Amino acid sequence: MRGKACKENWRFYKKPNLGFPALILSCSFFFIAGLFASNLLLSQDTSSDERWLKARARQLQSVEEEIISKYNLLPSGETGDDFITLIPFQILSWRPRALYYPGFLTAEQCQHIINMAKPSLQPSTLALRKGETAETTRGIRTSSGMFVLSSEDQTGVLQVIEEKIARAIMIPRTHGEAFNVLRYEIGQKYDAHYDAFNPEEYGPQTSQRVATFLLYLSNFEEGGETTFPLENDENFEGYDAQKCNGLRVKPHRGDAILFYSTFPNNTIDPASLHASCHVIKGEKWVATKWIRDQVQV
Repeated sequence: MRGKACKENWRFYKKPNLGFPALILSCSFFFIAGLFASNLLLSQDTSSDERWLKARARQLQSVEEEIISKYNLLPSGETGDDFITLIPFQILSWRPRALYYPGFLTAEQCQHIINMAKPSLQPSTLALRKGETAETTRGIRTSSGMFVLSSEDQTGVLQVIEEKIARAIMIPRTHGEAFNVLRYEIGQKYDAHYDAFNPEEYGPQTSQRVATFLLYLSNFEEGGETTFPLENDENFEGYDAQKCNGLRVKPHRGDAILFYSTFPNNTIDPASLHASCHVIKGEKWVATKWIRDQVQV
């Protein structure tokens, strides 16, 4: 059951043993069938989001077919795969290192996480720096959230997602913290901050957050962008919460972004400063997976 879900979600493909004529005939058939189906579907009364998702699915199918027909796989090691894993991404920035993964989750997976989290939501808290208190930091982070381990999900959905994240970033699942599922309602936000912990501010750390994988579980109508105020800007004068300045990212439901909080030498990247803009219209749901440099027990 889980293996089938993994296969469909990650788009694994073994090299088919087809002759060239059969391959051409097969590709032509799927192209014509896809064109006919797309016209039929788009003629129906569907929302703009549904049409956008269908168009993106057709684009991904074209890429998948090209990969199937083009590449010969190499022999894999004992821990490797004998198939291709297709997880498309876009480089959003090199400063900070940030990637965008369209269609990383299905709509069903997104809703499953939301349904798990809803009964347990509590006001979000902050890791406090030296000298800070809950009172002095009030208003910095106004969302509600909860933490959940993949082992707590009896359906196996969170385990499948963790395994896909590990493949996307090539860091084992054992380095991930629990999922932090967050809901932002109208007016709620999270001011500019770092996910990595500076020992000079937070004290000695047994491990460090090196990357953040952010899953977008809902569409939100206005506001709610994830912004990187320092993106490629060495002359930063300050973050403006009202303007929500910087590189602003607003993915769709099921999309994900990855950004690295540290450089390869494990020092904190100043450009990884980021914020969640306040929601103006709608409701924003996300799930955060923080990745550390040490195995998490």
